[in-house]
Amino acid sequence: MSADDKIIIANDVVIHPDDIEENFIRSSGPGGQNVNKVATAVQLRFDALNAPGLPDRVRERTIKLAGQRATKDGVIVIEAGRYRTQEQNRADARARLTALVAKAAEPPPPPRKKTRPTKGSVERRLKSKSGRSTVKKLRGRVDGE
Repeated sequence: MSADDKIIIANDVVIHPDDIEENFIRSSGPGGQNVNKVATAVQLRFDALNAPGLPDRVRERTIKLAGQRATKDGVIVIEAGRYRTQEQNRADARARLTALVAKAAEPPPPPRKKTRPTKGSVERRLKSKSGRSTVKKLRGRVDGE
């Protein structure tokens, strides 16, 4: 990744290549000899807390959405090892990071407007409740004289 390869997510949200650190590690799981010899999995570390390309609102939401993938220092760690090549795993890790930051950059949903139930729906609900009540009262013991 050259210095020009910024990942642009929104107008004011940019991931700079200097904020990303990639280490290649051995993949876990099945794979025979190849998995023991070749370090194809990538561990991507993104310093979200000190990233200059993230506004404060997006930075906080990104760390919150990352959950356990975020360290106490605000570094997001993404491990990608689902593919057999370093390049595919690297692209996968970057795509997952981009998706995470893009989700955090979405505008918050509009506030919910409180609404009242219609008079008819209230009456129908109360009528069905009283009907159930009658059915349950009739389930009592029958007096045998």
